[in-house]
Amino acid sequence: MIISSTEADWSREKVIVGRYEPGKYLLSALRRYQRLRMKKGILARSAALSQVALHRFWSAVCGADIPLDSEIGGGLLIPHPNGIVIHPGARIGPNCLIFQQVTIGAGSESGLPVIEGHVDIGAGAKIIGAVRIGAHARIGANAVVLEDVPRCSTAVGIPAKIRMAE
Repeated sequence: MIISSTEADWSREKVIVGRYEPGKYLLSALRRYQRLRMKKGILARSAALSQVALHRFWSAVCGADIPLDSEIGGGLLIPHPNGIVIHPGARIGPNCLIFQQVTIGAGSESGLPVIEGHVDIGAGAKIIGAVRIGAHARIGANAVVLEDVPRCSTAVGIPAKIRMAE
């Protein structure tokens, strides 16, 4: 099955009743908050505050730091959300996959990561600074990405090196 790097597959984030998937509950609270903050009125504000509380609860359960104002495309999968840290200014495209202990954030120089659509990021990977990760790229487990990764490539190692381009 081909996964789009431009069109979000919202079914990937769908909460299935009866299944304990804390990452999906965390994303659900984040998405509802982002929708409600655009609306006006006391009811919308009250509902948005309840989503803030749910987001904080699921963030604590998951041990994840994904800010409410994050720019994250739809269809994100976080099957093991433990320890995920995302800088509020980083941009993540649609249909990405992020495993546990991933850090996406600022480096010593100015700029933040831009992750294009359908990027798979392995457990423990760190994406630091003003880097661009191309669509359909893969970041290996525990890789430390400090430079751009071309689309359809795999980056592994510390510091990450491109190992394979399709």
